[in-house]
Amino acid sequence: MSTKPERVVIAMSGGVDSSVAAALLVQQGFEVIGMMLRLWSENGKEASNRCCAPDAMASARRVAALLGIPFFVIDARQAFREQVVQYFIDGHLSGVTPNPCLICNRQIRWGFLLEHALAMQAGHLATGHYARLRSTQDGRIQLLRAIDRDKDQSYVLYLLDQEQLRHTLFPLGELTKQQVRQLAQELNLPIAHRPESQDLCFLGHEDYRQFLARNAPHTVHPGPILNRSGEVIGEHQGLAFYTIGQRKGMGIAAPQPLYVLDKDPTRNALIVGFKEELGKSELIASLVHWISGSTPTQPFRAQVKIRYKAKEVEATVIPMESAKVKVVFDESLRDITPGQAAVFYQDEVCLGGGIIQE
Repeated sequence: MSTKPERVVIAMSGGVDSSVAAALLVQQGFEVIGMMLRLWSENGKEASNRCCAPDAMASARRVAALLGIPFFVIDARQAFREQVVQYFIDGHLSGVTPNPCLICNRQIRWGFLLEHALAMQAGHLATGHYARLRSTQDGRIQLLRAIDRDKDQSYVLYLLDQEQLRHTLFPLGELTKQQVRQLAQELNLPIAHRPESQDLCFLGHEDYRQFLARNAPHTVHPGPILNRSGEVIGEHQGLAFYTIGQRKGMGIAAPQPLYVLDKDPTRNALIVGFKEELGKSELIASLVHWISGSTPTQPFRAQVKIRYKAKEVEATVIPMESAKVKVVFDESLRDITPGQAAVFYQDEVCLGGGIIQE
């Protein structure tokens, strides 16, 4: 008597990664269902949302047909607008530089989409993310870096919890990007050479400042540019338009290049200074999430990433009350940016992370 294969939903985007992930699942004998999220876009700009533009949707349909799997489009526009886009806008309004991909993964992919997958009696949700999972002897699931460190996406997955990870598959975690593209060619997938985009999906290829000016015009609120001594040396166009470490775009003549050192929402002031004034050796992160479900009680050593593309830096992580930690780095870092995530690793294991507060 044959057993029925396990049902898996694969999140498809029309790109090479999710397409190859779907093909691998079919090869492994799963009953695969392709699902694509229709995300929010500004009126008239639907074709520019790289996650669900009409051409991406058509590509995903072609791949699903080629693999012989059913394909569905799930309308997530309202949830995406309310939870992800609003998070992006609110962050900039409060003077920080948010990473909306973190919230999208937790609330939309492993919230909205996972719920749909489970409702269809699927055992797992699979994605084309470059990351790995490992079960421990005590039954917990660890999130590991991908084999391809240049493509590793564990940073944007640190908010996932044990229940979500138990229902997750990452078919590409053991592969390099080069191997994935090679597989796409060998399988004759029509997306083998589709280029990648690093832009936020709802921005298309547009600068985020233009998006904010249209959708949150109250972020365009000029104010003073101050040096460390508190002297007014210019006027900024709106705190949302600047990020820590930024060197260009301030319109101030100075004997040396000026960099954004800090933002003060209370005074609506941009603080600038010279290169040697830039950098900190510690930060406070809040809303800290531990993937294991257990909160450390003692300081520990870890490698910490403060941005998605940043290199890991050795540090001591000191737990605090109210889901906060203090991170003390072995060296000063130039671009510690409130609103971004500080994510903690021990070798290949991602422990968790939090949002940089100061």
